[in-house]
Amino acid sequence: MTGRDPIADLRRIAFLLERANEASFRVKAFRSAAKTLAELPAEELATRAGAGTLTELSGVGDVTARTVTESLRGEEPVYLRRLLATEGLDLDEEAAALRAALRGDCHTHSDWSDGGSPIEEMALAAVELGHEYLVLTDHSPRLTVARGLTAARLRRQLDYVAAVNDALPEGFRILTGIEVDILDDGSLDQDEELLARLDVVVGSVHSNLRDPKARMTRRMLAAVANPHLDILGHCTGRMVAARPPGVTGPGDRGHRARTRPPSDFDADAVFAACAEYDKAVEINSRPERQDPPKRLIRLAVEAGCRFAINTDAHAPGQLDWQRFGCERAARCGVPAERVVNTWSAEALLDWAGSHSG
Repeated sequence: MTGRDPIADLRRIAFLLERANEASFRVKAFRSAAKTLAELPAEELATRAGAGTLTELSGVGDVTARTVTESLRGEEPVYLRRLLATEGLDLDEEAAALRAALRGDCHTHSDWSDGGSPIEEMALAAVELGHEYLVLTDHSPRLTVARGLTAARLRRQLDYVAAVNDALPEGFRILTGIEVDILDDGSLDQDEELLARLDVVVGSVHSNLRDPKARMTRRMLAAVANPHLDILGHCTGRMVAARPPGVTGPGDRGHRARTRPPSDFDADAVFAACAEYDKAVEINSRPERQDPPKRLIRLAVEAGCRFAINTDAHAPGQLDWQRFGCERAARCGVPAERVVNTWSAEALLDWAGSHSG
């Protein structure tokens, strides 16, 4: 049998399931099968497919085996065809133009913290989406539930990213970064020496989200004033647990996050500080976050803030969620020139470097 690349088809299905916010067990089924079968010689793969013995291999089930068999026959697998037929989310002209202007993503996670995929897979998915760079921002040590990186682990990751960059396609690179916890006093949860070495620092509040307004405002203002912070991440911390229109998949039963109200803080003061210190406000594209709310995005526009339209992706398929953030940004009148990830990597690095210089 000859035909399509069955491993590529399995990975494409996993990507589309992630993008559709489908249940993680479905994604894992296709990624596990792809990993197992990629290690087989092509001849053995074809022989097993013909003999119907693919399911004897660990991590390969009936659906993934059928997908591989169809692919080897040169057919577009039925599962893939069904996903492609239901994937659409048409953007209006302004949102589509903003999405086309984006050159990278400044907030992503890998399996070094709470992401589900290796750094290499995240990077290659970004390449396929047409990005020029990807900022890797795994969590800082205080967030133990997300396997936050200690200083020692972050140093190892920096060396690892340098090696991965040497093997990536020309014209694309991983930029080093972190999603650092904003602690109760507004300080940042990582060694200053390491924060100074990173290309881009995203700072987010993950604890004590119900702090009184005055305390939360002081906390956020201290973080924004910190010379190491470049982007204020998902500033309200809310969880809306909603799936955007058009995000569907087989069975239409994706992950549903718990709901959580937004934190209470003086948005006028915080956005004024972001504008004063030339820090960016993140427009988080995750379906369950949609953070900040549109009224706060409009307030940040009026305050003169810069923005970063990020995915906060924890899997390769989620890197395509920027379209959701672009849709909300366009509706709120965010100018493309104020979105830092519409810039080249060099311009982004110059801007981030100016904060500590």
